[in-house]
Amino acid sequence: MVLRLIILSIVALIFISPLIFMFVTSFKTREDATGIPPSWIPDPWTLQAYESILAPGSSTPVLRWFLNSMVAALLHAALVVVISALAAYPLARMEFRGKKIVFGVIVATLLVPPVILIIPNYLIVSGLGWLNALVAIIVPTAASAFGVFFMRQFFGALPEDLEEAARLDGANRFEMFTKIILPLAKPAMATLALLAFLTNWNDFLWPIYVLFSPEVQTLPAGLSTLQSANAVRYDLLMAGAVMASLPVLALFVFLQRFIIEGVSRSGVKG
Repeated sequence: MVLRLIILSIVALIFISPLIFMFVTSFKTREDATGIPPSWIPDPWTLQAYESILAPGSSTPVLRWFLNSMVAALLHAALVVVISALAAYPLARMEFRGKKIVFGVIVATLLVPPVILIIPNYLIVSGLGWLNALVAIIVPTAASAFGVFFMRQFFGALPEDLEEAARLDGANRFEMFTKIILPLAKPAMATLALLAFLTNWNDFLWPIYVLFSPEVQTLPAGLSTLQSANAVRYDLLMAGAVMASLPVLALFVFLQRFIIEGVSRSGVKG
């Protein structure tokens, strides 16, 4: 038992060491952040990096990028959960002609590399007049094939007796979906929401194509401007990375229980 605990502690330390180094580097001076050999302890500790990227009128409005990413990721996650749940329920609990074909086509789209869709999506977004607006990174990928598959697996694992009892009580299909299925699917919805949030939050390529102004840029794409061909401000970059990591870590800690339950139950029944 003691040996297992020691091994797990060492493995955990290996995995979190990059996060620790990122955190301490954000409190270094510009010179200390590029020192050779690199040091784990800042000398001296300073908030210079945070003051620089958060200063009013800064050429790198990291706080604005942070808020843009937060709004876009939250709205995108909500859309993914709603659309996926509405699409997955008929595929899991209702019978209709072509059901297996529809589900097969949806699953087959998971094999299509996302980069192939950049040009078609760009043309659609441009035609809708959404360029240089946050809606361009919120809506286009909200119809998630993975989300439909994930929710369909979870819905299929729920006992059918629950709906039968509700039907005998006079409930219609919409009432069964909203009052019985959705409350039971909270773990799966929380898991899907977190995955959708992370996907949108970490997206780097698509925002570069559709967002042009610094005022509407997202955090991952905006942080890339802290790098140049001749120099990299590692202190500023690590400070921005810390800000980018905090919401993800907080969401994971808060939703950890739902994630484990959602993933474990989603694979019970095909």
